[in-house]
Formats: sequence, C-alpha cells, structure tokens
Amino acid sequence: MDWTSLYLKTSNLNVFILGTGEVATRRANKFLDHGANVRLAGNSLSDELEHKGAVLCSTDDVDDLVEWSDIVVVASGDEEMCDYVCGIAHDKLVNRADFPQKGDVIVPTSFNIGEIEISIFTNGKSPLMARQLRKKIQSIITEEDILKIELQDYARSMLKENLENQKERRKYLYEIFEDEHINDLIEERKLDEAKAYIDNLIRGLE
Repeated sequence: MDWTSLYLKTSNLNVFILGTGEVATRRANKFLDHGANVRLAGNSLSDELEHKGAVLCSTDDVDDLVEWSDIVVVASGDEEMCDYVCGIAHDKLVNRADFPQKGDVIVPTSFNIGEIEISIFTNGKSPLMARQLRKKIQSIITEEDILKIELQDYARSMLKENLENQKERRKYLYEIFEDEHINDLIEERKLDEAKAYIDNLIRGLE
C-alpha cells in the first residue's frame, strides 16, 4: 500500500476541477468549504457553488487553468480530455475521480461530528463499505466524546502555560481524562464547571 493519510491545509490553494457533474460538484463543495479557490471547466454550476465563490470556465482554457492550479481534479466523463489534462499536469497534485489509483491525491469519504473530522479510505477497494463504516462510526461517537475532546484541548492549553515538561503534561492529561468528578460533570453536560475544576487542578501545580 503506497498511500499515506495526510491532512492538507487547503485555504487559499487554487483548485481546478475538470467537470461540473455530480462528482465534480462534491469535490468542489469540499474544497470550497475548506477555503480553497475553485474553478471548474464544464457546462454549468449549481447556485450553491456560485454562492460559495466557484468560477465556471471553458474547457478551451484547460491549459491556463492547470497552470493556475495547485491541485487538479479530473472528474469528467470526457475520457480524452481527462487524459489530456493529466498529461499536462506535470508538477501538480492530481486527483483522478475516474481512476483514483493513477493520481497523486485521493479524496476519501469523510464526515464531521462537531469540530472533529473523520476520513475513511479502503485503498479504493470498496466505496460502498467506506460508506457503511462511516455509518457505524457515526453511531458510536457520542456528545460526551466531543465534550471530552473540548476539555482535553482546554486542559492541554493550560498545562502548556504551567508545565514545560511534555511528559509531565501528558501524565496530567491522562489523570484529567480518568478523573471521576470531571466525567460526572461531562455526563451532566456541565462543561463550565468541569473547566473550573480543571483550572483549580492545574493552578495547584504552580
């Protein structure tokens, strides 16, 4: 398996998408939602994409669009045009919706629960199973899990201000995670009280 999972910061990156169909629209929405500049070459754009700032271009301009882009997404039913665009995208990251394994970047199925994003990649073997796994994962993550993440982030920030030793910070984060009183407050959805309790614990380290 020669694929490595990474999260790429896409804010202000230029993304050219060949195609304006269903797959191209999904790709465009994902990149637009994460701050990229998106131009599509095809027939028409949905009102949603236009509202988000996507730009419709002509397929006659693909050379200039590839040159402009940081990431090229091939999502068109025109096989000859797809091959042409991939052929001129020499130094670009390419996502091929038609043949994912032939590209440089794969856009996996992903979903958000609060501020947490989870991606699933089956190495191209089964998009259907990726969707089924997504449903399973969504069903087991609770509101309490999200609150615990928020509290861990809060505690981590405070500990960085009070403890220089990373191993010591990690030890206290585990103690906070396992603290019964904090877990009781989370179950009661008393997030502010849990933060105040953590404040007192960490200030006691000074």
